[in-house]
Amino acid sequence: MYSDFNIKEFTQQLQNSCAKAQTKKIDKGEIITTYIKNRNQICILKSGLADLVRYDINGNKTIVETLKESDVFGEIFFPVITNNELFVVAKSKCEIVYFIYDEITKKCTRSCKFHDVLNTNLLKLILNKTISQNIRIELLTKRSIREKLQSYFATLTKSGLSRTFYIPLSYTDLADYLSVDRSAMMRELKSLQEEGFITKDGNKITLKY
Repeated sequence: MYSDFNIKEFTQQLQNSCAKAQTKKIDKGEIITTYIKNRNQICILKSGLADLVRYDINGNKTIVETLKESDVFGEIFFPVITNNELFVVAKSKCEIVYFIYDEITKKCTRSCKFHDVLNTNLLKLILNKTISQNIRIELLTKRSIREKLQSYFATLTKSGLSRTFYIPLSYTDLADYLSVDRSAMMRELKSLQEEGFITKDGNKITLKY
């Protein structure tokens, strides 16, 4: 991510200083936002875990994105061009800081200096989000379940700087995230283990290649 940008510090300053920033707390299982109803909203997940979820016309679920502390989300980053509404669902208790994109250029009622800082750092927020979405696109372009798993594992290895890591999703959610059948994915994980590419202990994975 953008190396010179401390999003946790930015979020705290935004929450404390700018009248246009709002905060809300969400319980596990609740819908944080929907992208059709809340257009132009930019949200920052200050704490907790959440999923961006889509259901198709047949009721099939896809996890479009997994969200963790300091992740940015909102319809402005993911314009809806289909009839499938997108939901952000809390996987744990969450605290959200959010503001409306269209209001960024308007003068803050508190005349806070931080509102100018928000304008300056908006590009960095967008750059961080673009990097995250590009990683997701790269993963989904892989043709086979094995290639998708290996690409996902490589991402976790790079982010944690270790060949041993914990998958931050249940295997059901991982299958939804990779857009693959869960049973087929579990068979592929078993094959990777039997062939010596990985060792697996629950959600703990160690890459051997």
